[in-house]
Order: sequence, then structure tokens, then C-alpha cells
Amino acid sequence: MAGQIPQRFIDDLLARVDVVEVVGERVQLKRSGRNHSGLCPFHQEKSPSFTVSQDKQFYHCFGCGAHGNALRFLMEYDNLRFPEAVEQLAARQGMEVPREGADDPHAQAREKKRKQGVNLLELAARFYRERMKMNEGQAARGYLERRGLSSQVVEEYGIGFAPNDWEALKRHLGEQGISEAVQVEYGLLVHREDSGRTYDRFRDRVMFPIRDVKGNTIAFGGRVLGDGKPKYLNSPETPVFHKGRELYGLYEARQANRQLERVLIVEGYMDVVALAQFGIRNAVATLGTSTSEDHLTRLFRMVSEVVFCFDGDRAGRQAATRALETVLPLMIDGRQARFLFLPEGEDPDTLVRSEGTEAFQDRVTCASPLSEFLFDQAAAGRDLARIEERERYASQVLKALARLPEGVLKSLLLSELAKRTGVEQARFEALLATPEPQSSPVTVEATEETPRRERPATAGGALSLAARALQLLVHEPGLVERLPEGSDWCPDSDPDGVLCRDVIALIRAGGYRSAQVLLAHFHGSQEGERLAELARRELLIPRVHRGTELDGLVAYFTRNRQQPTRQQEIETLLERKRQGETLTAEERRRLMSLLSEAEK
Repeated sequence: MAGQIPQRFIDDLLARVDVVEVVGERVQLKRSGRNHSGLCPFHQEKSPSFTVSQDKQFYHCFGCGAHGNALRFLMEYDNLRFPEAVEQLAARQGMEVPREGADDPHAQAREKKRKQGVNLLELAARFYRERMKMNEGQAARGYLERRGLSSQVVEEYGIGFAPNDWEALKRHLGEQGISEAVQVEYGLLVHREDSGRTYDRFRDRVMFPIRDVKGNTIAFGGRVLGDGKPKYLNSPETPVFHKGRELYGLYEARQANRQLERVLIVEGYMDVVALAQFGIRNAVATLGTSTSEDHLTRLFRMVSEVVFCFDGDRAGRQAATRALETVLPLMIDGRQARFLFLPEGEDPDTLVRSEGTEAFQDRVTCASPLSEFLFDQAAAGRDLARIEERERYASQVLKALARLPEGVLKSLLLSELAKRTGVEQARFEALLATPEPQSSPVTVEATEETPRRERPATAGGALSLAARALQLLVHEPGLVERLPEGSDWCPDSDPDGVLCRDVIALIRAGGYRSAQVLLAHFHGSQEGERLAELARRELLIPRVHRGTELDGLVAYFTRNRQQPTRQQEIETLLERKRQGETLTAEERRRLMSLLSEAEK
């Protein structure tokens, strides 16, 4: 159901739920004094540093810093969005989640459309499974038997068959009152613009349903039985399916083992199910795309280690390089990434069948650590006895290390680079600390719900005025009551000003007074990371003066929105310099001129 969940309901729900009970269903806990402790489910550790407090209804890991209440735990552990976590907790208590604004006809229409799409895809999955069992599915069953798949694995992964008929699924769904337009929208039918004709997208193919983390079918992948092209065909992007975020086999892997510690990323559907047939139940596949940051962010919420599996040829090495670039910014301490290269001409499906489970598992265990692959890749084709080649080698490694988060791993890699090149580690650290000139701000990746915005990095630096207003609202959402009715005062030239508008709208819609609930709404997005950064920064203004501070900021923005001033231009140029941006010669002259005028 659409609409905002009222803050009062969330407070009541959290008061009824026991966080120890929720966490204890997923993590083995032991009583330790007044608290409970166990191994942290969010990073790999050998001695418990994860504590759950029944008194405070809060969990905290002293190893990786994970913390929160029962809602936050479900979001992190089960990879749920905020509304889904609320729904799950409410179901435990037999409570129905109220929604404010749920009578909005547009919201009702969106929710009805979403449910219609999910139901439609489940109907299609059932149709394909039934056809697999009929006479027309004999060739498909024979194909799976030749690939060594048991009926149990076929059933667990919901594998079906799309008959060699242009309109078989179209007729079946039409008989149940589902329009052709809806079938086209959700990728089951193809619409020909020239003739206006529609027909089944998948024909004469073994069908692999792609499921979300809750087990709902959201798309399909089909492997052709004959000589048709393409060999593998995926559903297109739809309102419920975005291939850059989903992973085939993730739902099944979690069903097989709720305490996953490692995930193996392979290329195709058959690789996943073939490995499952041999008892390797932790493999997932990307859906015709390179592994994305969204993929890895989702996986690292569930496991501490990912292993990339590639062919050993040149294309495989290139794919591994792209994967390395993607995973580097996510490598906080406690996470691991490894790179497994298979013998030429082999894939996981063929290799596990030829050498067996134990030998394949040994390959995974011995896969190259990120550090080893990083150094080997930079050294490839270089004569490191030559100074110039060592310089290029060091520069390439440093460029990669600049993408790593601060932590022990980064320090160890810098130390290793110093040993391999004979250059002092402090020199490399100084080079990394020197910001490179940027011609434009860092671009933030747009999500489905939010427009693309640009935000310069501000870690540890001075906050802009818009960021100061946003920080006040993050720390104390109740201050929204002091704000003008509209939000036009928010400076739209500053990304934090744009985000400030969204935060104000959300606080007003939900009546939120909890910073944690506010952060949970933006969890998993770039905006959420920005808000969390502001929440972590200490707010030096005493509580009694925060309202006055916000009033002053609003008055300043309102005044300067109506008539830009010299001071505003000065502050804009100074802020760009503080963020490490290089001003043009003309801009530097303009700044000096403005500062001189201001001193008069």
C-alpha cells in the first residue's frame, strides 16, 4: 500500500518488538551480563564483538560499527527496504501498517499496478513449469538431464519451459483477463511497431525465473533449445526488474544457507544451477551485465567475502579489471574480494562436472586475493628493473589505492607497495593526500527514485550553509515546525539544498521526530550516505540555540534568493576552493576583487 507510515505507529511497533528475539532468530546469541553477544553477521570475525541490549533495544558491533534497532537490523540482514522491514515487524505482532495519504488515487493506482505486475510474472512462471512437465517439454527435460541436473534442483530453481509457439503464453494469460498491454509492459510479449502485432518474447527455451530477495518472480532468463539466436535471452527492464541490481540465484543461495559468509559470482544461469547440483549453493550470476556497485553493495550486506569467477583468457582478465575498479571503493576493513581464473575453455558448469565438488571448492579457496591481483595486474608486461617502468607500476597501484576507503587494508597495501618499489611509504601517503585538480564536481549515481545530482566530496571539510541547515534537520527533525510552509528557500544550486527539500517533505509527510527513522528512509542510496555523514558529524550548536540558527539560515537563503549579493558570490567561490576545486584564472581574479571590495 502506498503512503507514508506515521511516526507514532513506528514508535509503537518498536516498543512492542524485542530486538533480542528478532536478532536471535538469525544470529546465535549468548547472554553476557545484562546483554547478549555473538558473532557479528555483518563482517567476518572469530571472537564475538556483536552485542544486543534488551534494555536499550539496540544492537552494536564493536568490530565493524554496525548498529541500530530491530528495524535497521532487518533492513541490513534481510536486505529489505524500510517499508518492507516495517511490514515484516508488524506482521510478527499481528498489526496492520497504517499509511497516511493512502486514499490518494494516484498512490492506489501505482500500488495496484505493482501488485498486478508481480502476480502476472508468478502466473507466467507457473505456466512455464507446467509446460515443462507436458509432452512438449520432453526436449527441455532431456537437455537438463544431459546437463546433469536432478529433478530436485530443477524444482528448487523453478526451471520451466516456454513452448515453441508464438502465442502460447499470450493466450494463457489472456484467458485470465490480463491485457496484452500489461504483458508487453512486463516483458512477456513483444510489440511490433510496424504491424502492431504482439507475440511471446520467449519461445522454445528453458526458462529460469529470476527472483527477488523475498522469492517473488520479477523476470526471466531463457536458454534456447535449438539453433535460434540469441542463445540466452533476458527480460527487458520493467517496473519491477532492473538488471543492474538483481542477481540470479541470490534468493536460492540464502534459502540454502541463512549464514552465508562467501558468495561466488559467475557468468550464467547454468553455472549457478550446475554448481548447486554439486552441492555448491553460494553461487550467483549477473544478468548479462558487468558486476555493478549496486550488486556488490547488496552482497556485502549479507556476506564478508565475494569471489569473482572469470575465464582465464584476455576477455576474462579485462572483465576482472572492471570488477576490481568497481569493488575497490567498497573494501572497508573486514571485507574480502578474490579473483578466480578458470582454465582456458572451461566454465564453472563444465569444470565442476569434470573435477568434482572438492577440487572446485579448492580452486575457490585458493583464488587470488584482491591485493595479489592488484599488484600482478599493474606489473603485467613491465620490466620492473627499469626506473621508468617502476614509476608507471607505482602510479597504477596508487591510482587504485586512491579508490580504497581509509583503513587497515589501505595501509597494508601502501606498505607492500613501498617494499616492492623501494620508495618510502610516507612518500606514497603524501601523494595520496594531495588532491588532484577536478574540472567538475563528483557525480552521484542516480537511483530510480531520485534525479541525478552532483555533490563535491566534503569529508571532514567545512560545511556549506545548505549543509548546515540539512545537518540541523537530521539531528533534530522536530525543527521542521519552525520552517516556512514552503521549501522554496532551499538553494537549488547546492545539492544539499535540493536534498534538504526532500528531507523536509518526508518529515512533514510522516510526522517523523526520530533521526534514525529518517535515515532509514534513505538507506542504501547516495542521499542516505550523505545524511549519515552529516549525522555522524558532531553538532556543536547547543540545543537551545539550534532553532535560532536554523531561522537565521532560512532568512539568509530567502534574502539571497530574492537578490543575489556580493557575499553570496564570495562564499560560493570560497566553498569551491575548500572542496579542492581549481578555480580558473578569471574566477581567482574575481574572488580577489570581491574580497578587496568587502574590506573597504
